[in-house]
Amino acid sequence: MLVGVSFGTNDLSRAVEFYDRLLGELGMVRTMEVDNEVGYGPVGGQSCFWILEPFNQQPATRGNGTQVTFKASSTDVVDKFHRTALELGGSDDGAPGYRYRPHYYGAYCLDLDGNKLHVMHETF
Repeated sequence: MLVGVSFGTNDLSRAVEFYDRLLGELGMVRTMEVDNEVGYGPVGGQSCFWILEPFNQQPATRGNGTQVTFKASSTDVVDKFHRTALELGGSDDGAPGYRYRPHYYGAYCLDLDGNKLHVMHETF
């Protein structure tokens, strides 16, 4: 069972500013701060996403083909998440729109360290 995922960063304070606001669009908040890592999760819940400085003290790098997908409560939230990421210095990697199947609406962006984020909403 998957418990969570983490992204390395080369500038923790800058990454935390980015993710505080960006994940706030999804209703996620900081749930823990320990040494060189910050966890995020639902209000009153456990951490499921972490930003951290690598333990081995080597530069953080991104993985080609690696991404984290977040579920949004509506297509408007997908749009706002994507727009907020760009406003905060992230990069576009796929504008919001319908893709894959009839009711799947998603967008892609890169965070400040080049990690790929996908946000989606699907109605059935």
